[in-house]
Amino acid sequence: MTDTPTKMQFHVVSHRESAHISSSICKNAQIDLDTDLAGNPDAFNPAELLLAALSACMIKGIERVTPILKFELRGVEVQVQGVRQDVPPRMESIRYEIVVDTDESDRRLELLHDNVKKYGTVFNTVAPGTDLSGVMRRRSETLD
Repeated sequence: MTDTPTKMQFHVVSHRESAHISSSICKNAQIDLDTDLAGNPDAFNPAELLLAALSACMIKGIERVTPILKFELRGVEVQVQGVRQDVPPRMESIRYEIVVDTDESDRRLELLHDNVKKYGTVFNTVAPGTDLSGVMRRRSETLD
């Protein structure tokens, strides 16, 4: 007998509500989707969902490793910019900036960034087919 670990599985169900909006349901959560050809400012379109998934992956990765690394932080913000190529349609490049509110050293910040890149499921799914790059930096203190 082998002790093969059980792989995580995910399940999402999406429904077309109208020509203007759809929705996805997972667990006890629901999100509106912009599936209107003219666009819908009240929902995420598919490309924005991809960028949101990437940023959520980064934040979740940070949440996962901070206790292991004993990394102290007060907050995290992720900004993501994507550029869409028309032919064939795909996300040609994605740039991100992870801003961490912390007093940790630069080396520890680099270690945290390395962990985000190495262990992120969405990050490692997107990276091979996209020009994906970014930085992690410390939040600058504001002067009053």
